[in-house]
Amino acid sequence: MNGAESLVKTLVDCDVNVCFANPGTSEMHFVAALDEIKGMRCVLGLFEGIVTGAADGYFRLARKPACTLLHLGPGLANGVANLHNAKKANSGIINIVGQHALGHIALDAPLTSDIEGIAKPVSNFIIMPSEVGEVGRAAVSAVAAASGVPQQIATLILPADMAWSDGGLPDKNPKNSDYQSIDEQKITEATALLSSGEKTLILLGGNALNEKSISRAGRIARQTNCKLLTEWSNARLDRGAGRVELNRIPYVVEKAVAVLKQFEKIILVGAREPVAFFAYPNKPGRLSSPNCQFLTISDSSQNADSALEMLEEQVGAKNLRPININKISKPQIPNGDISLDGIACVLGAFLPEGAIVVDESVTTGREFFPRTACAEPHVWLNNRGGSIGFGLPVALGASIACPDRKVIALQSDGSGMYTPQAIWSIAREKLDITILIFSNRSYNILYGELKNVGVDKPGPHADKMFSLRNPNISWVSLASGMGVEAIKVDDMKSFSSAFKFAMGQKHPYLIEIEI
Repeated sequence: MNGAESLVKTLVDCDVNVCFANPGTSEMHFVAALDEIKGMRCVLGLFEGIVTGAADGYFRLARKPACTLLHLGPGLANGVANLHNAKKANSGIINIVGQHALGHIALDAPLTSDIEGIAKPVSNFIIMPSEVGEVGRAAVSAVAAASGVPQQIATLILPADMAWSDGGLPDKNPKNSDYQSIDEQKITEATALLSSGEKTLILLGGNALNEKSISRAGRIARQTNCKLLTEWSNARLDRGAGRVELNRIPYVVEKAVAVLKQFEKIILVGAREPVAFFAYPNKPGRLSSPNCQFLTISDSSQNADSALEMLEEQVGAKNLRPININKISKPQIPNGDISLDGIACVLGAFLPEGAIVVDESVTTGREFFPRTACAEPHVWLNNRGGSIGFGLPVALGASIACPDRKVIALQSDGSGMYTPQAIWSIAREKLDITILIFSNRSYNILYGELKNVGVDKPGPHADKMFSLRNPNISWVSLASGMGVEAIKVDDMKSFSSAFKFAMGQKHPYLIEIEI
């Protein structure tokens, strides 16, 4: 058995059975091993950002890591943006990055690079075996890092001669780390804050956003009269009918400050102190009141549900009904021209139970939350890292993880052009994904950002940098050219009809919405 075969065997034995790949010469022995060692599903992405984003989406739904296969340093570099997003989302991923044979590195061939240097900002764990017999053990260490607590991005650099040489030794049974214990003193302090009579917020994030934990928070809120919010961007949020309604802290600084200024105490459960996405002239970076007191009762290394259970017990809320449980409600579908509220109404009316919504709708979709709160129970995924090109690859990975659930990708046209190759992979894998392209033919968010930094009106050069016109992009043509059925709509009646049709199908479908 060669090193590559021992690597694939180890991964499969450790329950890593999906590989998102864009291989090159240095990874050919790994590719060959996929035919020799059974149990690994390999999904080809036509750009490394598709590969890394798909691995992120897969983890968010499967709750276990996939591996990626990337070609040397430049291949890894092409995937860095979505690895950044994955790291911010605490997604576990195992990157397999090919390297030149050890003796070839000193020759400084064209593709020679500092792979460790590229990997470091987007990896929590990096390992490179120097003996073929170490490859299996290195893989086990990478799986342990990606599967442990907190989940991490692990990068295994595989020299080509370690892959092709005989003497590979498979390994298994990674020793995964467990949650760190909850500090009981902090639970007592949180109880005191909640009974202080001062306006208190419980801010939920990370692993506190599953249905069970949210229900606990809802019972605590009923007992103590505190408020509940989530961070602006969440890796995964369970929401919809039958679940406690959670609103997000607004993205816009002024709106966020207005929401948070009332709170004198904020208890953080899987969340961090709320801050602005960017720095702006004469605007605060911290969004809460200057004198606000923060208390963290669980972070990414701890089990948020355990912390909430302990707090629930201490405040005497265990047998109460949670506050603000959404009842199923289908909005009326408006007629006439396309409107943002109308789009939200269609989503709220036709989202199927168990749907997975991947949101990179940017400015178009900021107000979709209220209209979808009472839709059928579903999961909502946001871009935690803010790097553009997240949506389509994450939808791909989420669908691979949950093939029996409908995935809806809410995608702006500008950010969609960063990773449109995902459409080809979606078609090839015959995934049940409906893509909504909000075609406003601009980087619309940048018009608002220009005002935020003090420029009220863009000049001709700025406008040219924000416009996606001349030529216009045809998403129907792009999708059709990559094997996905597509339609363009420009009024509410046609959009409603197209979306309802898509929800009844089991194949990829793209709707371009002219806004």
